[in-house]
Amino acid sequence: MFELLATDPKSAARRGRLHTPHGIIETPVFMPVGTQGSVKAVHPQELEALGAQIILGNTYHLFVRPGLDIIRETGGLHGFANWQHPMLTDSGGFQVFSLARLRKITEEGVHFQNHVDGTAMFLGPETAMEIQSVLGSDIAMLFDECPPYPCEAGYASKSLDLTMRWARRCKDWAQKHQPMTNGKPQQHFGIIQGSVYKELRERAAREMMAIGFDGYAIGGVSVGETEKEMMEVAEWVCPILPENQARYAMGLGTPPQMIELIARGIDMFDCVLPTRIARNGTAFTAEGTINLKNQCYAHDLADIAEDTHPLCKGFSRAYIRHLVKVGEILGLRLISLHNLHFYLSLAAKARNAIEQGCFAEFRAEVVAKYQPHDTDPEDS
Repeated sequence: MFELLATDPKSAARRGRLHTPHGIIETPVFMPVGTQGSVKAVHPQELEALGAQIILGNTYHLFVRPGLDIIRETGGLHGFANWQHPMLTDSGGFQVFSLARLRKITEEGVHFQNHVDGTAMFLGPETAMEIQSVLGSDIAMLFDECPPYPCEAGYASKSLDLTMRWARRCKDWAQKHQPMTNGKPQQHFGIIQGSVYKELRERAAREMMAIGFDGYAIGGVSVGETEKEMMEVAEWVCPILPENQARYAMGLGTPPQMIELIARGIDMFDCVLPTRIARNGTAFTAEGTINLKNQCYAHDLADIAEDTHPLCKGFSRAYIRHLVKVGEILGLRLISLHNLHFYLSLAAKARNAIEQGCFAEFRAEVVAKYQPHDTDPEDS
């Protein structure tokens, strides 16, 4: 169940509350990514202290390794990963299309060789739903085809037709088997595809609603399209979707993108950026990203940022740079904690701004101050 608590008078931003079997999620929410059952370099208790309300796991990766037997023995992914708060699992569709070798898409599903050892495997709508039932996530995503970018309208249309047929099969499986987690029904979110074509996206939203899911996600974004096209997809889809159900933008995005998508009516986000770029020595700040490997930080005694995680306080940029340069794990952990703190705090500030009626000012400030990620190579 999703409660709509407040709206912003100057945009489509929403403040809500999503009830799940393992707890309540305050939205807008950022969800740290734990693809293989772990948010990289971060302990579950640290995630709790950071204010993480929900984390992600991935059906494809967990199906490949460690497999379902050991997860089933521990009562599901919550017990296996020692995380007793809400979880969302992606169906694995995106990973099949982006990672798997020699895949063959049929009406039945996808036959492929996995990216680890080339073993022949199969994922289809029923298989993906069954795996997510074993994982015991609070929110399970349907199995879909993620079209590449760019793609012609004809391909996108055929791909969408297949996704819609698979969506009906996912719904049929869920109705037949009634998967439970923590003693309550598992929730299922539909995924709206259609590439960058307005007519297809709108049709996908209406047809997915007609099938009926607990929430709806926008998929197939952040796959190479421009930021303008990304925002247009949200502008097309969100006005169609029900006000009393959660809306999720999959795999997004940078801090300004997240705020701009909140302004367009999105409630839920996930992104690997906070921990991924931390492993390259890069930290998020309100003014943009900084690459702590750069020489200019060798004698910088300031904290990573004025607003940082408590465990990062007192560690200078110079010290963290030293740790990263010599390969000490603590450096990567500190930046990961800081970056997750940055994202989770940003979502919390957005919630507060919507409640207080000042989201427009908050949005303008975030977008104006933040500069794009610096991809220049590190200094000597």
